[in-house]
Amino acid sequence: MDFAYPFAGFAVGLIVGITGVGGGSLMTPLLVLLFGIHPSVAVGTDLLYASVTKAGGTLAHSLKGTVDWQITRRLAAGSLPAAALTLLAMHRFAPGGIGGAAKLISAALGVALVLTALSLVFRSRIQLFAQRHAGESSEARTATLTVVTGAILGALVSISSVGAGALGVTALFFLYPALPARRIVGSDIAHAVPLTLVAGLGHWWLGSVDWMLLGSLLIGSLPGIWVGSQISTRLPERALRPLLACMLVLVGAKMISL
Repeated sequence: MDFAYPFAGFAVGLIVGITGVGGGSLMTPLLVLLFGIHPSVAVGTDLLYASVTKAGGTLAHSLKGTVDWQITRRLAAGSLPAAALTLLAMHRFAPGGIGGAAKLISAALGVALVLTALSLVFRSRIQLFAQRHAGESSEARTATLTVVTGAILGALVSISSVGAGALGVTALFFLYPALPARRIVGSDIAHAVPLTLVAGLGHWWLGSVDWMLLGSLLIGSLPGIWVGSQISTRLPERALRPLLACMLVLVGAKMISL
């Protein structure tokens, strides 16, 4: 086992524990740019990595009562079919199947990273705008938009492994402005588990998961997340998020140019 992988897992887990930003926006580009992992294998492995790490977060939020399961079901109703159809389309129509879609995956990953960075920078403004216009949308329209949001996330996550975290939370802030932030975060994490699991299993079926790499990353990331969560209250998150956003924009631009 290359000990650089557990170290990378610990570093990403530490940042996730401190900032709450999903590991996909950090782990996948790290695997591609630093370790030279094929984009499809990096995405597929990272999806199963995310499903394991976020399962623990879902359990914690569920025990605290901070998961709105109705919202989670609405998102999943759109995301799970979209993820399956996206992977099937890539397998059938991309030259060389999923393994030959490297340029598409890299470009999608780059766009997703830039969108994630923007959501980090403008999340508070988006939340404030949504709160000012709360009540203007009917329950049926909100439910429909939630399913549509899930479908968009499902397609994006299955291609890039990015989007279920920061982008999902930002969208839910806009759709449910009256809902407490902790319930939005909990609902988004709960939705990410089945989405990343289905997408990850789809990548496994297509042959783009490295199980040894997955185990190496988990060895480092699980204690990293625990340490990060312990020290998160002592660090200025307002200073960390803009720095992280700048890094994501730079990495995203690099991925788009590949």
